[in-house]
Amino acid sequence: MTFTLRAPVPADAEELAALHVSTWQEAYTELLPEGFFDEAFLEGRRRMWAQITAEPREDLIVRVAEQEGRIIGFAVSGRPIGPFSDEAPRQRQLYMIYLTATSHGGGAGQSLLDGVLGDGPAQLWVAKDNPRAVAFYRRNGFEFDGVEHVDPATPLLVEARMLR
Repeated sequence: MTFTLRAPVPADAEELAALHVSTWQEAYTELLPEGFFDEAFLEGRRRMWAQITAEPREDLIVRVAEQEGRIIGFAVSGRPIGPFSDEAPRQRQLYMIYLTATSHGGGAGQSLLDGVLGDGPAQLWVAKDNPRAVAFYRRNGFEFDGVEHVDPATPLLVEARMLR
């Protein structure tokens, strides 16, 4: 598969929001409450991507994978945030990496991960019930450290921290 990696621009925000929602639907529909993917969820992704693309921050690394003029994936990393961030064991965290299911196995996911993290020490949170993602991270040197988190709004989605 031929793709290019690049930083996103404001014109990408709408496409990124739609991709964000569709990749979450592919990965998590069975783990999230019915009605989770409503218009408010999409609107939240629109606002998020509009801000990320319009106001780049030095502490964030954001990359998109593009194939034939279409964004097929994205990844974002930065300083640790979220649960247990005040005692984070690493200085860099993968916030998100998503790729269309039809693009799995073509190298774009690996390029995105490398593009936002390199090969240095890092941490991430992964849905424990996402074996494909867990295997991908393990191939990249990550292992569970035993810390888990459950958001009350998504009780079936158990997130576990992985470190390398």
